[in-house]
Amino acid sequence: MPRRRMHMTGADGAALRAALRELRTKLEVPGEFPAEVLAEAQRAARAPRLPELDATDLPLFTIDPPGSVDLDQAVHLAVRPSGGYRVHYAIADVAAFVRPGGAVDAEAHRRVSTLYFPDGKVPLHPAVLSEGPASLLPDQTCPALLWRFDLDGDGRVETVDVRRALVRSRARLDYEGVQRAVDTGTAEEPLALLRDIGRLREALERERGGISLNVPEQEIVEHDGAYRLDYRAPLPAEGWNAQISLMTGMAAADLMLGAGTGILRTLPTAPDGAVGRLRRAAGALRIEWPHHVPYAELLRSLDPHRPAHAAFLQECTTLLRGAGYTAFTGGDLPEPAVHAAVAAPYTHATAPLRRLVDRYSGELCVAAAAGAEPPQWAVSALAALPREMAEGTRLANTAERESVDLVEAAVLKDRVGETFDAVVVDVKDGEPQVGTVHLEDPAVVGRVRSTGRELPLGERLRVRLAEADPGTSKVLFAPA
Repeated sequence: MPRRRMHMTGADGAALRAALRELRTKLEVPGEFPAEVLAEAQRAARAPRLPELDATDLPLFTIDPPGSVDLDQAVHLAVRPSGGYRVHYAIADVAAFVRPGGAVDAEAHRRVSTLYFPDGKVPLHPAVLSEGPASLLPDQTCPALLWRFDLDGDGRVETVDVRRALVRSRARLDYEGVQRAVDTGTAEEPLALLRDIGRLREALERERGGISLNVPEQEIVEHDGAYRLDYRAPLPAEGWNAQISLMTGMAAADLMLGAGTGILRTLPTAPDGAVGRLRRAAGALRIEWPHHVPYAELLRSLDPHRPAHAAFLQECTTLLRGAGYTAFTGGDLPEPAVHAAVAAPYTHATAPLRRLVDRYSGELCVAAAAGAEPPQWAVSALAALPREMAEGTRLANTAERESVDLVEAAVLKDRVGETFDAVVVDVKDGEPQVGTVHLEDPAVVGRVRSTGRELPLGERLRVRLAEADPGTSKVLFAPA
């Protein structure tokens, strides 16, 4: 299943945490912030650059996983008296705290993004900023980039504006609570509108041929005094909230393209052979895919709670590989400028506390919306940003992948020789005795090697755990 961010809960697993510390050392993950960075961050926390516009009357709210304190976005949704909707979307104004060329700025360029491990995170910015005055915490007045969207009755964007403003969030919500309130009909109008507008934006995504992968996540939970891995399918509320972020990313890309200076998140169209391979995988997994049904539409029909569908959704992530960043200045627009999965120009602009590039795209959008020249500090950084972000993304992906491998091996280390029910989700080209299996319980994806017969792609298979070594993060199964 997907190798995505995981969370540890329950008692402290000393051995597992020690192994995760060793992984950080191996990957040369940044440790504590240098003293000069912390000192500058503390000064900035006391005296940020504050905007003139006061929008603290907007009853914004945030939606994040429980316990989150580095809150990048806050939203308010309303029905317009003339028809349609108005969306206010506040994004943390990190540039109000970070001095270009200063110690915090230099350290952010070294770190690039927040790294997530099962036992914690390695933040992009010092906590005194990202978990303090720069975060959109409830009942805290702070600077933000305030986006305003006017939508028609179908959810299409009619007008866009973004400017600096003081904001004040009223509530910190989590996805399960939001979903429960919407499902039971107890949500107040601004929250209920998240469902209505989210569904309209999902319909527009289908119309333009965009792709959303509803892929289950792996989670580490404590069970009877031991750790285990489970799957969790994303809630509809997470998809609705993501649509507001996607809308902002598309609007940000359009603003920068119109101004002739900016940075885009791009993804090339998948080659024909990749789609053909997915068709073969769908057949093997007994997923009906009529030739007249577009790839994006098929994905929306799948149920991530069903093992075969979940396995296919994981295979579909291969079409999203190759994403990168493309910077441009002086009106020299990139070609192509479209993100294939979004099916529109798009950029990252909504998570500046956790991702370096968002601070720059936000700054360029504020200037473009005002018809002003962008600040030179932002323009001068554009040439290096794609390379910096690529290196940071590789490290984040490696940390995530190896963390999952390590936890899987640790969870299974005392179960070598046991047998499990699994589904063969992949078979290696040219070597059909080697592939990948998806276990339903525990929630593990591992390598399988057969000594003789070919592996039955898409079929259930009883497998025996042949090896599980936390020291090498290696898990290997064999047909039982």
